[in-house]
Amino acid sequence: MAHLTESRLLSGAHWSASARSAQGTDLRGHALRLLPGLCLSAVLAAAAMALGRIDWLAAHGLSALTLAIVLGMLVGNTVYPRFAAASGPGVQASKQQLLRLGIVLYGLRLTTQDIGQMGWAGVVVDALVLCSTFGLACWIGVRWLGLERESAMLIGAGSSICGAAAVLATEPVVKARAEQVTVAVATVVVFGTLSIFLYPALFQLNQAWGVIPGGAKGFGQYAGSTIHEVAQVVAAAQSIGPEAADTAVIAKMVRVMMLAPFLLLLSGWMARAAGGRAAKGAGGAVAGKGKITVPWFAFGFLAVVLLNSQQWLPAPFVHLVTEIDTGLLAMAMAALGLSTHFGAIRKAGAKPLLLALILFGWLLAGGALINHWVPVVLG
Repeated sequence: MAHLTESRLLSGAHWSASARSAQGTDLRGHALRLLPGLCLSAVLAAAAMALGRIDWLAAHGLSALTLAIVLGMLVGNTVYPRFAAASGPGVQASKQQLLRLGIVLYGLRLTTQDIGQMGWAGVVVDALVLCSTFGLACWIGVRWLGLERESAMLIGAGSSICGAAAVLATEPVVKARAEQVTVAVATVVVFGTLSIFLYPALFQLNQAWGVIPGGAKGFGQYAGSTIHEVAQVVAAAQSIGPEAADTAVIAKMVRVMMLAPFLLLLSGWMARAAGGRAAKGAGGAVAGKGKITVPWFAFGFLAVVLLNSQQWLPAPFVHLVTEIDTGLLAMAMAALGLSTHFGAIRKAGAKPLLLALILFGWLLAGGALINHWVPVVLG
């Protein structure tokens, strides 16, 4: 009996060791499959970050994220198809897992103290600009221009929150295709870059017309609440002056902070809409409920913002991690570019650009009205 028990124990131990060995082999094999694509994404991201430090490119608001997707598209539409089979798993991981981690760590750029510096009027301005711009994108894009809902939402997110980072964060929620994401990012680049040159001229006009109150500080709030990308906000506002630049960056950071609640609300709305379509398809007899795709990385983003607000983390550590985060997001953008074909973008046509142009007009005019009236109403 004792011998039998000992044999069973030895057999169980042998099976457990074999299972652990097999699991370790599977993990190593999975890592090796990811390695080529991760390395390719990392090389392109490093090149984009190096280019992003060139003064001329930085002055024109061309951030590492924008340059990464451009480099990715150039490689993706030339030599990449030759080794796409080997690099595919790692490229996919860059677009998904690394993207989510990058969005979470993006919270290290923000603190809750940013809200206190801006005041509630500034928060209301940002919220109204976000909601009105995204709502217009969905309404005009789908109903009037006939765009796919996913495309309209991505363009709306990029225009209303924080450019390419918002497009990337929204993609998992709306389940968009790679070319839809790339087109949305392209609209951010086009009209955000135009803002860099246009807003200093608008500031001079505002000095004469007085549409936006508060001088340089008030105009900085306007710039931060309406320009697409953080880098573009910095480039445009610095051309106006340091007071405008400081206010613009804070306004923009608060707008970025709204990304997490936006994603959660959008996820719930998408689930409800899916449930409504399911119920309609079944004859409307039973009200259906769609499955909510919870963007867990949004909670991580908020947690990191709250942690950073406590000022427990040493400044050198925060700086290091934000640099790593830029690299992760650049890898995600490079991977997105590798997965995008020029033919798919051409197929999208001029309608996405037209929608982005309409939204740009709204950000300029509607954003000015919001920035004018909210301080008046709230005192």
